Amino acid sequence: MTYQVKRDFIGYGANPPDPRWPGGARVAVNFVMNYEEGSEPSVQDGEGYSEHGLTEAPGIAHIPKGRDLAAEGMFEYGSRVGFWRLMRLFQERGLPMTVFGCALALERNPEAAAAIRESGFDVCCHGWRWVKHYELSEAEEREHIRRAVASLERTVGHRPDGWYCRYGPSENTRRLVVEEGGFLYDSDSYADELPWWVTVEGKGHLVVPYSLTNNDGKYAGAVGTSEQWFSFVRDAFDTLYAEGARTPKMMSVGLHMRLIGHPARAAGLARLLDHIQRHQDVWITRRIDIARHWVRQHPYPGRGLNE
Repeated sequence: MTYQVKRDFIGYGANPPDPRWPGGARVAVNFVMNYEEGSEPSVQDGEGYSEHGLTEAPGIAHIPKGRDLAAEGMFEYGSRVGFWRLMRLFQERGLPMTVFGCALALERNPEAAAAIRESGFDVCCHGWRWVKHYELSEAEEREHIRRAVASLERTVGHRPDGWYCRYGPSENTRRLVVEEGGFLYDSDSYADELPWWVTVEGKGHLVVPYSLTNNDGKYAGAVGTSEQWFSFVRDAFDTLYAEGARTPKMMSVGLHMRLIGHPARAAGLARLLDHIQRHQDVWITRRIDIARHWVRQHPYPGRGLNE
């Protein structure tokens, strides 16, 4: 029987499992840098317009058809400047992070790909391009996944262990990811604060949820200053840290080079990093390490959660 996506309103309920994070950590924190610049819809790649999502100009005076040179420049800032600022913030503090990498984007910046390869940061496949997978046919999506895996093997030196779509997957995505093989997990869900197993075509498949809440996408409308963003995400961390004395959880923090890579916003990220580092019993880690830990501590039970 072909895998079908089912809604689950119950999850772990009132008694989530103890993740048994290393060192008895209360919270596992994973920072994600989304590398999308150069793979977004563009005139160059055949879409007939310039993408402006998650830039300084969402929904305002962008150009609906043809090249929008302002929007193009905002994307270019992410890879030319923002990427290197974020790399410095983490490497100067000796902190790990995960890169959600769009394969074509990394092909177009070999210097950045080399820096990621040398950093030890893990790479989760963010698609061949930063496009909406739910608009692709099944055949097109299968080809995008295949091309992305082959490309990342060349640019960052290893096949990606995880998968994450732009915003939302199609109903076929998870099945196609399992069909491709070699993926330990996907992050195409925002439904929980702990990983869980699903059964896809008779196989166990791990879901490591992501967050659009603890995310610099808030700068696209909900918050205006780095202090607002810092206090918002700090409060999320502080709440999870307090709860973690009884029920440890994980926390994903999503970052975009063309947003939080700007100086004023990067200041808020620096404050957040320093705030979290002042706490004991916190595991700041890569996404692949969370997935591997879950596989060891909570192996596939033979059926997915609530299946």
